[in-house]
Amino acid sequence: MRVFSAVLLLTAGAAAQRGPYEQCGGTGRPDESCSAGWQCTTYNPYYAQCVPAATSAPAPTSTPAPSPTPVPSSSQLITSSRVITTLTTVTTPPSITTSTQAGSGSGPVVPTPTTLQSGWYWIRAVATPNYRSYLQPQPTSTPVPRAAVLANSKTAAQFQLTSGQLIQNNFGNSPNLYLNVENPTDKTQRRLRTWFDTTPNTYGTFGWQGDTLTWTVSDINRPNSAAWLVCGDSKEVFINTGAFLWDTPAGCFDHTVIHSYNGAQADV
Repeated sequence: MRVFSAVLLLTAGAAAQRGPYEQCGGTGRPDESCSAGWQCTTYNPYYAQCVPAATSAPAPTSTPAPSPTPVPSSSQLITSSRVITTLTTVTTPPSITTSTQAGSGSGPVVPTPTTLQSGWYWIRAVATPNYRSYLQPQPTSTPVPRAAVLANSKTAAQFQLTSGQLIQNNFGNSPNLYLNVENPTDKTQRRLRTWFDTTPNTYGTFGWQGDTLTWTVSDINRPNSAAWLVCGDSKEVFINTGAFLWDTPAGCFDHTVIHSYNGAQADV
């Protein structure tokens, strides 16, 4: 199997202008202006991004798109030392180091079984830099919703794919969780946030292409239904709506090799 990874290289320059949702400032790089209709917004000392200017949203010229899927929100997503935003501002809990995994609501923290249950699968990346990192809710003691991340095998979650829903097994300690996908107003948005919640996903359909995890939806023409982005220090998982290994957002790595795995243990 061939292994790929890519990082968007940014060129500094006083006259440089960044495009929609590109990084435009932060520690170790010059401040840059954004293209017309976009403004550079600083979220912390490490990261600034081009977002739509307050007056730049055009009126629809055809039948309005379906209402966006509600994305968990209260301020902004904080992932370790870097803030990553998309068109919708969301909040997920901060990452902590733990070998346990929280249930939903206010239920107790429950151990993650280390042996695969019958009828369920691990899901993991098999390409650098996230080789054998496992899909799971962000390991934390806080309630859902929680960001979808690739993390340690010790906290690996177990999954079933049923009727287009990717379901995480909570082993009877609390309701099973569903992987949800952001439904953006701007259908050209490059990356779509994913998170785990007790409610089923309402945007798009998960599937298998062999043993590779895919996601499809009728109103976005994706070049590759198995393309994912893994971003930031917390390794948050996004749907990649663009071409694999092309114009990769800063701080992210391309993946098309996120696979199911049915070994008895989540190997490292």
